[in-house]
This record gives sequence, C-alpha cells and structure tokens, in this order.
Amino acid sequence: MTGELIFIPMPSLSHIASTMEIAKLLVHRDDRLSITVLLISSQYTTSITTYINSLIASSDYDRIRFIHLPELDSEEEPKRPFMSVIDDNKPIVKEAVTNLALSFDPSHRLAGFVIDMFCVGMIEVADELGLPSYPFFTSSTSFLALQFHVQTLADEEEVDITEFKNSDVMLPIPGLVNPLPAKTILPSAMLNKDWLPYVLNGARGFRKTKGIMVNSFAEIESNAVTSLSNSTVPPVYTVGPIINFKGDGQDSDTCTAHKYSNIMTWLDDQPPSSVLFLCFGSLGSFDEEQVKEIARALEGSGHRFLWSLRRPPPKDKTMSFPTEYENFEEVLPEGFVDRTVGMGKVMGWAPQVAVLAHPSIGGFVTHCGWNSILESVWFGVPMAAWPLYAEQQFNAFHMVVELGLAVEIKMDYRKDYAILGLQEERVSAEVIEKGIRCLMEEDNDARKKVKEMSEISRKALMDGGSSHAVLGQFIEDVMNNISA
Repeated sequence: MTGELIFIPMPSLSHIASTMEIAKLLVHRDDRLSITVLLISSQYTTSITTYINSLIASSDYDRIRFIHLPELDSEEEPKRPFMSVIDDNKPIVKEAVTNLALSFDPSHRLAGFVIDMFCVGMIEVADELGLPSYPFFTSSTSFLALQFHVQTLADEEEVDITEFKNSDVMLPIPGLVNPLPAKTILPSAMLNKDWLPYVLNGARGFRKTKGIMVNSFAEIESNAVTSLSNSTVPPVYTVGPIINFKGDGQDSDTCTAHKYSNIMTWLDDQPPSSVLFLCFGSLGSFDEEQVKEIARALEGSGHRFLWSLRRPPPKDKTMSFPTEYENFEEVLPEGFVDRTVGMGKVMGWAPQVAVLAHPSIGGFVTHCGWNSILESVWFGVPMAAWPLYAEQQFNAFHMVVELGLAVEIKMDYRKDYAILGLQEERVSAEVIEKGIRCLMEEDNDARKKVKEMSEISRKALMDGGSSHAVLGQFIEDVMNNISA
C-alpha cells in the first residue's frame, strides 16, 4: 500500500520553503509516500509563484505535485485575518481532495493532511474526510510548549492572558529552565484580546491531531521535548533542522543574480570570521531615525559589516513588505557610505543562507525568526538578538537566556507595537554598539556554544541521528494510521 499526504502550507514564502523541504525529505526517505501540495491563492503571490515555478522545474521534487486552488472572490476584505481566509477555503480544499482521491487506484490511499501551523482550520476538513491531521510547526518546540501552556491557563485555570501585558509576572513555562517576564517576552498576539482567540484555537486544534512535526532537533530543545513527551498532547516529532539551502528563487532574475555575485565577491575578500551580518527577515525594516542609530553603532564598533537594509512599507499598509532603496544615502547619516567604504557594505535583498555559510561571517544580528536561528546554528554563526514581531521575543529569550547561543541587543523590542497600543521605541547607537562588540569578541561563550551546537545539528539529520530516527517513526506512524 502507498499513501498520499496532502500538504497545505501558509501562502508565505518562508513557510512554503520550509514545507517543501520537509516534503522533499519525506518522499526521498520512503517510496511508499507521495505528496500533493495545495496552494492557497493570496494577494501576495508574485514571489511565491516564482518560487513554485522553480520547484516544478526541479528534478528534486519527484512524487510531489502542486495544485493551485481557485481564487476567492476578489471583493473580499484584504485586511481580514489570515485564519479567516483559511476558513473560506475549506470547501475548496474538500472538493479538491475528494476529486484527487477518485483518481487513485485501490492500492493508493489518502494518508492525511500535513497542515501549516497557521492552517488549523483545515483539521475540520480532514475530520470530515475521515483523515488524520499532522501540523508542521515551523517555530520551535519550546514555543509549541508555550502555546499549549497558555491555552491550558486560559481554558482550565481561567487566566486572562492579556492581563500579563500590564504585570511584572515571571511566568514559569514547561520546557524552559528560566521563568520568562510575561509582559516583555510573550508574543503581542497573546497579549491582545482580538488576537488571543486565534492563538488559543490553534493550540486546541493541535490537540486534536495525530501528531505534530516540528522544525527543530531534540538536542537544542531537550527540556521542551521531554516536557511535551510527558504531557497529554499528541506525539511531537522533531525532524529538523530543515533548511532550504537553494534559496527561495528570488535570485533567479539577472539583476538579483548580479547583486548576489557582488555580495559574494566582497565577502571573498574579507578575513575569516571578521564580518558582522545584519539581516531582519522578509518583514524586517526600520524608520529613518532607527537606521541612523544602527549606522552610528556600526561605525563606532569598527567591525566589518554586511547590512541588508530595506525600505519600510507605508504605515497605512500593515501587511505590505519592505522594498528596496534606490539610494541608501537618502536614509543613512551623511558621509556614512564614504567613511565605511573599506569596512562595510550596505545592500537591499540578501541571500541569507549563502551569506551565513561564508567563512568570513563572524556574527549575525538577527530578528530571531526560527528559520534564521536554525540557519545560523547550522553554520556555527553566533547571534545578536533583536526581535521584531510574532514569537521572536520568545525566540530571543530562548537563545540568549536559556541556551546562551546569542547575545542581546534588545530582547524585548517590538515592531508590532500597535497591537498592544504602544508607541514605537528606538534602540540607541550605544546599546547596539555594545551588543555588536560583545558578539564579535573572539572568545565569547555564544561563539563557543554555537560551534558545538552546529556539529550536533548536522549529526541529528544523519543516519542514526535523533531527527533521522524521529522522521522514520513519523513515516511509520503515518502508514499505520492509513490501515487503522
């Protein structure tokens, strides 16, 4: 018997990239599996379409097919929460999967849904079709433990989580050694009355599934893995680190390919472990005053640097992405480019994985997105934590306080300040420079620890490694659930 897994990723480039890496790993690992990826239409599809086309053209995706779902009514309110869009797509997904199943021969069966962590509404569709669901959690195991714990506090102990916003509570979290300062480290969505229900519904949905794949590995989160294995939640499969080494297709056009070549050539000319890399993810950007503070800190530190600097979207377009500057001098301090010409390079888009892999990189100022953390650990690059939004404050706490794999620039910084009704804060050049100097010290503890964890992360995926074994167990459980 063979099985078909239905993958439903969030229509976000970073989420689709991670999803495709685990899909590829599954079909390469076991020839009993094939995969159909259902692509939900989105108003932000240009880069996604480019990426998907690159996947389809690749020979790496044997036994993986893609189905573009029909677009919803174009008159739908564009600022509706993404989870509502998922709910609207339920009938479309059910019809697509039903039609797909009709094309199978008797020896080929639907094996279940593998859903993005933000697509929990699709569990209902899987239930209606009599299929198991397996969330693919693209954040950390520790954050999964936090989400379950917050849901337990809210549902079983009737705690109003949003009240932590104005408290000094140090919150113990199963799976963490240190209690966390709730008002500064909990994600803004957990502290907001409008968004908290989505967080809680996500955890409730996860509890109804057959198991949860997490893009992590047991050794980096042993406490969280042990805590969840001793709880009543479904099995947690740590199958990572899943890293997209080939990029997201954005470097396929001639202009971007030229930029890529210039960046790598410049890095080739720098001494080993001498360059500080600053990159803040697909949504990361700062206003002009904050940019100037960063520039002053870089100049004051005296370290070589490679800075991915993007123009922020208009403030009235909260879901828009940063764009490229035509001229960096319009936002940087006067004379900065000339004064740093021998020590630094400012760019827009950055090929993050390729940069982190380069031997000249000695430190990474990061927004602490989980994918970025895994990439930095894989390549043995110590981090300076400057989180912006979502669960990144929690990730920063995890890296700095729990594991010592990063130093702090400002662990409690929030870019999504408006969700909490707060004013945007500014991090001074002095604070940034202090973090940079600490990060780039040759003998700091974070540098030593991340080198050790890098070796462990690579062994986890090898035959006999922890994640290799867990992925095998996941596949066996999927096949057993088909015939159950």
